[in-house]
This record gives sequence, C-alpha cells and structure tokens, in this order.
Amino acid sequence: MKQAQQPSVKQLVEAFIFTAKTPLSCDELIDLIASHSTLSQQELHALLLEIEEEFKDRGVALVKLASGYRFQTQPHLAPILKSLHQKQQPKFSKAFLETLALIAYHQPVTRADMENLRGVAVNYSFLQTMLERKWIQVVAYKDVPGRPALYATTTEFLNYFGLNSLDALPKLNNEQEHQAQPLTSTLYKEL
Repeated sequence: MKQAQQPSVKQLVEAFIFTAKTPLSCDELIDLIASHSTLSQQELHALLLEIEEEFKDRGVALVKLASGYRFQTQPHLAPILKSLHQKQQPKFSKAFLETLALIAYHQPVTRADMENLRGVAVNYSFLQTMLERKWIQVVAYKDVPGRPALYATTTEFLNYFGLNSLDALPKLNNEQEHQAQPLTSTLYKEL
C-alpha cells in the first residue's frame, strides 16, 4: 500500500485559504499550519507572494483583503461568470405542485382540506416553501377547534406563473374537480 505523501507548507496554505468561509489572516494561517510545520511571519509573507504570482494569470487569484487572504475569481471574468450565478429554477415534485394547485383551485383551504382532496398527507415543508416564496399566505383561521390556517395564493404566485388572475387558471371539468392535473401540468411547463 502506498504511503500518503506529506503535504508541503505551500499546499496547506492554499488549501486552508481555499476552503475557508472567510478570509484568513496571517496569524490564523500560522496557527492552522502550526501542527504540520513551523512558519515565521516573514516566511508566510514570502510564500503568499509566491502563490499570488503563480495565480496571477489563472482564473482565480489570491487577494489580500483587510481581514486576510482569500481566493477569488479574476475581475475581468465577472461578466462571463455572471450567467453561472443566475438563479437556477428549482425542480419541484409532483406532490408539491399538486398541493399548490389544490390551494389555487380551492382557496381559501386548510391543510386538512388539502389532505382530504388529495387523499394523502400534505408535507408541511411544502407549505413552508410556498410561504417562503410568497406564493401562498395565511388569509384567515377557520372557526373550528384548533383554528387551522386558511391558505390562499398571492400576487407573487400569479406573477411567477405568468397569470393575470386566478381566472387564467386552466378550467377544470367535473372529473378533474378534485384533482390538480391541469395546473400541475401547466406548472411543470412553467418550471
């Protein structure tokens, strides 16, 4: 079996800076390296200058900030990288979309109402996600024991799915009245 190669001090410095969530100061770097090697402030500064020089023509650069060092992309690459960081549309499950469709078609509706219509339990995290995205809101509380929340869609829901009003939802026929198929397939197309 091959024995693991000991990392160089330079590799350790690069790895610590690369994996840190915040910039690392020289003191922090020396503390992190201490269990593997002794390094003076002067030696660390020389090593950091060497790393800066090696990375100057690459896609990332070692930069010194007020709070320490970090790797970041080269500034001239920002316009190209911008498309990578545009919000990607999340994929939602069929159950999630059915729950959303039930709210849209039967609002205001309680969680128990949705469960009765779907025939299965409604995942609470679905409702949380919809509330966080501002697609639904609690519009009132039903006047029954436990006072369950009544959910309804919002303007954000309409905007996100390109609807002018709830009247623009696909029409249900009698068979589909308790199902969410028309809107579910519409939502899949939108996402």
